[in-house]
Amino acid sequence: MTAPFDPAPKDHLVSAIVRDEPRVLTRITSLFGRRGYNIRSLSVGSTEHPGLSRMTFVVTGDRGVVEQAMRQLEKLHDVVKIIDHSLEKFVDRELVLVKVAITPESRVEVRQIAEDFRARIVDVGRHALTFEVTGDEGKITAFIEQMRSFGILETMRTGRVALTRGSNADIPSHVYHEGETEALRPVVESAEPREEKARGVPNLF
Repeated sequence: MTAPFDPAPKDHLVSAIVRDEPRVLTRITSLFGRRGYNIRSLSVGSTEHPGLSRMTFVVTGDRGVVEQAMRQLEKLHDVVKIIDHSLEKFVDRELVLVKVAITPESRVEVRQIAEDFRARIVDVGRHALTFEVTGDEGKITAFIEQMRSFGILETMRTGRVALTRGSNADIPSHVYHEGETEALRPVVESAEPREEKARGVPNLF
């Protein structure tokens, strides 16, 4: 028995390792825009390799749309590697700032809900509290919904960021690409035989 067809578009989490070059963000987002891909969120940050950044997209569409988007990204010179997080286990997080209206009557309840979500108060106003919440997308959305009845004045979400689980790095140190940065070039030391090294050590006995 085949599963029923689900026409609703779904969110897919994709990361791109890119070179820090002028207008790289413009080139990548323009590619998505020209082909009608919907980016629901986009986060950009530096990596452990100088000269490289990690861009994490949440792309809305069916599986075919996502695969087509990744093939287009791989053609860009600025892109070093594409990681499709749906193909492997990953850990992801998001941060949100939420400014909630408060009254003398609601202050205690608002703070209690925030404690349940392990939210941190980052600003206190006479009629509002601003919270910082970190977690997966479900936790962030649930916190916002809990606060909605009190009156949300402002929100700002960073978008999701993700790393592959386990010991393997998304950018192995031995990866080679044409035009790569020096940070990616492996350092190969000469393998001097042990006896050759020993000749330079004075005999102290």
